[in-house]
Amino acid sequence: MRRWSEASIADRLGMATLAATGGIFAGAWFTSGRLIRRRPPDPAVSPDAYGLEAEVVRFPSRDGLLLGGYWIPARRPRGTVIMLPGHNGSLDPDLIHVPALVRHGYNVLIFDFRGHGRSQGNAVSWGCYERLDLLGALDFLRRRDVDRVGVWGFSMGAAVAIRTAPETDGIAAIVSDGCYADLLSAGCGWMAQRGLRGPAVKLFGRLVLRMAEWRLGCSLRDASPIRWVGKIAPRPVLFIQGELDPYVPQQDFLALWEAAREPKERWVVPGAGHRDADKFYPAAYRHHVLDFLDRWLAGRRGHKS
Repeated sequence: MRRWSEASIADRLGMATLAATGGIFAGAWFTSGRLIRRRPPDPAVSPDAYGLEAEVVRFPSRDGLLLGGYWIPARRPRGTVIMLPGHNGSLDPDLIHVPALVRHGYNVLIFDFRGHGRSQGNAVSWGCYERLDLLGALDFLRRRDVDRVGVWGFSMGAAVAIRTAPETDGIAAIVSDGCYADLLSAGCGWMAQRGLRGPAVKLFGRLVLRMAEWRLGCSLRDASPIRWVGKIAPRPVLFIQGELDPYVPQQDFLALWEAAREPKERWVVPGAGHRDADKFYPAAYRHHVLDFLDRWLAGRRGHKS
């Protein structure tokens, strides 16, 4: 009887362990799907709402997917800026930043990455394939005789800019607002906001990323900005970072900053969270961005932009 009881207990423990393991893998599979899924578009906003004269454009990514967005010319252009939204449903919330650029003399191309808004694609790859979208945008502008641009990216958009810049000389300067150092750390920050912390959470996050990589057929780790930011120089990067960003803790930002080479500039914004510095200090935010672009993009001579 005793042997039977010990065997029964062992069987039950084995079944419980198997069930728990299965639950963890099922949860990681579900989470990986949510990480890379296409989201519904944000509420539509027309450039007309900001008094902007915009051309609706569509152009191919380097792998053929069609991307949609707006070309918004300045009356007396002094340069061109590509704006890269973050991981939202669509570009619409970021149109609010365009008028300041256009009034200041910058043409703007803003578009949805694959898996967002107006563009084709059903998955988000956090920079792995979105770099092909940015390269496609540069191809589109070259056909309009623009061969040198500034890039202003938000969160994932900033990560894409940093990942792509070493592959092309068409990017002259980068404004990075809320860029994470690597996706695992940002994901752990997202889970910490929901009360999930500790070593087990990081292990779960690694499992989620591996499953997402299997689904996508690419390495999310290879797209980590910290692997690429040191290869951008001698082109400059302006880092804008919220002091209280829950997804990009200060130690991660410092690691990203230290990995970058000169020329580089930073504005760590007191009290700000993830990519909301403009809401805390709107005038200072515009000044930092426009001053940087004036010095490093419009201030350069001898290039079409």
